[in-house]
Amino acid sequence: MGKFIEYALHPLILICVLTAWLFNMDSPLFYPLALLSVHLLLGVLEHTHPARAEWVIHARPKIFNIVLVVVLVTGAGMVAQLYQVHLVAPLAEIRGSLGLDIWPHSWPMLGQLFLVFFAGEFIWYWIHRAEHRWYFVWRVSGHGAHHSFKKLNALNFGLNHPLELFFLAIPAALMEVIFGVGLAAVGASILLVIQASIVHSNLNMSSKWVDWVFTTNRHHIRHHSVVLEESNTNYGCGTLIWDRVFGTFIDSSTRECGVGPTEPTLVQKLFMPVREPSDTAVAPS
Repeated sequence: MGKFIEYALHPLILICVLTAWLFNMDSPLFYPLALLSVHLLLGVLEHTHPARAEWVIHARPKIFNIVLVVVLVTGAGMVAQLYQVHLVAPLAEIRGSLGLDIWPHSWPMLGQLFLVFFAGEFIWYWIHRAEHRWYFVWRVSGHGAHHSFKKLNALNFGLNHPLELFFLAIPAALMEVIFGVGLAAVGASILLVIQASIVHSNLNMSSKWVDWVFTTNRHHIRHHSVVLEESNTNYGCGTLIWDRVFGTFIDSSTRECGVGPTEPTLVQKLFMPVREPSDTAVAPS
């Protein structure tokens, strides 16, 4: 089982989810069911085959994190809807009047999905890099709250500060409002969320050929390092291609995660945009 998790689990999950979506593109239930299924699988494996035994999270905090994730993911959906309601219609008119309807709607849906995915990740790469390089962006986005956890697991994909939901929604919103992508944006969002769940998981994955295209949890966990120099690498949550292109990819693991020696309380995490914990070590100066 260990070898299967290490070399095959990551690509198999992506293949299964994408294949299932192609046959259920119009189902409004696909997104929550896919997310639930993947998290049930990852959650069970994190308890039976954890990469780091000291990171295993027990029932009570796990349930609390699940509730937080449900609330925050619902909030993210509301933010995305807010962008769509106020921007899609007026920008569609502008695209039409200027002849900017250039999205390749004739491509196979899978090709459109990956185009949205990699273009959206290009946008997120620079937003995420700005969060780590500019103190003001780090604070106003509340990104430190996402990095504050000492123990990572798949649920950390959705444990962000509420303020950061507005930043996380920007890539998909821009792709939709500028290009009028349509259904492919939904598939790309599902792929990204599944990817984010995998790369935060407490599992030993080492699919070397996968990380030429997709981020793996070994490399993303390094990004969560408590060491500033290690944290300022591997910004891509979905793909490492842009890190390779722009020189921020580092192929190594890390020993300890978090923003400092201790993990802030929930209240401290909530107030991080206003007041950083005194022992924070990874905030930009």
